[in-house]
Amino acid sequence: MDIKRLTATLHQLERKTLPCLAKVNSLKELVKASGLKEVEVMRALQWLQNKKIIKLTSEKKEIIKLDENGKKYLKTGLPEKRFLQALKNTGLALEEIKKEGALENDELNVCIGILKSRAAITFKDKKVAITSQGKNLLKKKSLEEQLINKLVKETIAKSELKDEERFAYENLKKRKGLVKTTPRKEVTAELTELGKQVTKEAVKLKNAIDTLTPQMLKGGAWKKKQFRWYDVKINVPNISGGRRHLANEVTEHVKRIWLEMGFKEMKGTIVQTSFWNFDALFTAQDHPVRELQDTYYLKDPAKGKLPDKTFVNKVKRAHETGVKGSTGWQYKWDPRNAMLNVLRTHTTCLSAQAIHTLKKSDLPAKFFSVGRNFRNETLDWHHLFELTQVEGIVVDENANLRNLVAYLKEFFKKMGYLDVRIRPAYFPYTEPSCEVDVLHPVKKKWVELGGAGIFRPEMVVPLIGKDIPVLAWGLGLERSMMEYYKITDIRDIYKNDLKQLREIKSWIK
Repeated sequence: MDIKRLTATLHQLERKTLPCLAKVNSLKELVKASGLKEVEVMRALQWLQNKKIIKLTSEKKEIIKLDENGKKYLKTGLPEKRFLQALKNTGLALEEIKKEGALENDELNVCIGILKSRAAITFKDKKVAITSQGKNLLKKKSLEEQLINKLVKETIAKSELKDEERFAYENLKKRKGLVKTTPRKEVTAELTELGKQVTKEAVKLKNAIDTLTPQMLKGGAWKKKQFRWYDVKINVPNISGGRRHLANEVTEHVKRIWLEMGFKEMKGTIVQTSFWNFDALFTAQDHPVRELQDTYYLKDPAKGKLPDKTFVNKVKRAHETGVKGSTGWQYKWDPRNAMLNVLRTHTTCLSAQAIHTLKKSDLPAKFFSVGRNFRNETLDWHHLFELTQVEGIVVDENANLRNLVAYLKEFFKKMGYLDVRIRPAYFPYTEPSCEVDVLHPVKKKWVELGGAGIFRPEMVVPLIGKDIPVLAWGLGLERSMMEYYKITDIRDIYKNDLKQLREIKSWIK
């Protein structure tokens, strides 16, 4: 390492602190020796450590401080001293001593115990007299007084007390509110071998300056000055700028992908009737997914309104007898079940509503949604009772399965997954149906991220009046996020951990 080059980068705080390290090494001593403020010395030490010029160590210490009574007695004197001063040379009753020494009842009792143990007072004929030992105590400051006065002037660690000071501290600690201890981290610095070399070289840079002023430029004084070098590679504190929560960041990214592909966003309320959430999607009223174990039903309001009767009858006929040659579910459809309010279990209800509003002149049409859904799941590392679903549909008389595959591959490519495969599957309201797998870029294994298909005629015909191909797909956004961010517990996606939010990589490429 170039010692001269390294030395030339030293800040003036570093240059003032560095020579002192040859004589002292504690933060307190360095502040005194350098003439700098504590915060300036600490800053210089951190910079020097970053450059491997010094090695910092810290030790937790208990610092002794005066408590409320200790600060009070600093002005008035210790009660036992006032007790002796009140006695003077004559014997006095306790009440007289109390009045003369301005003592409180609890102080009076403490004084008697302390002074008797030191043979400073005697009792005779119900009066208290001072002994020769007591008179000697009056002439000089006690160890306790000396320690109190010292605590005002300097910071003292419990571990650094001398024998006499420790004795005084133990006596003061027994009494209420005189002294207390607070934890403090004591920092010490030690020069490394590199630091010793830099210290010798730093003497030559005593007068180096850090700032180029307009006056220097104007008068040409800068030509005779020695300037500090700036090390652009040195470690500096990381400054975290503002950014969106990772969940919001991904949601906005997904929306932008679909918008760029010409899709319109579908929006709707999270509370839906069972008609839109289930019946319009050709989900039978006795299907297990509609049970309380899977779906959240609202208590108030428990029921909502159904759409116009003509449309409802078309859905009813699809369920009871079928459409386009199908036989339906062969049961008696009940409108009361369709009126029950639920927290939507998927955003496919928005797809049904969007299709129902279309006219022939609107075709072809493309829609997407990114929305919250609710299912009665057991909360664990891989399941939440809330989930974000990415939904998409293409309504086009000329659409086919090949188009669906193309849309899916293009979307996942924009999401960062280059290898996508489509395999057959089964879903209640699509036929044909398929699942989407992507090749994990690190694990090099296939991961299932979504489902897709073409809506069945039993769903489409009641909604739009005729059988038109409707390409549809949906995927859980949280699963994609877990794979991308290498998150192993789904609950970590939504926690507000500032460290995670600052350090986690951005989804935006």
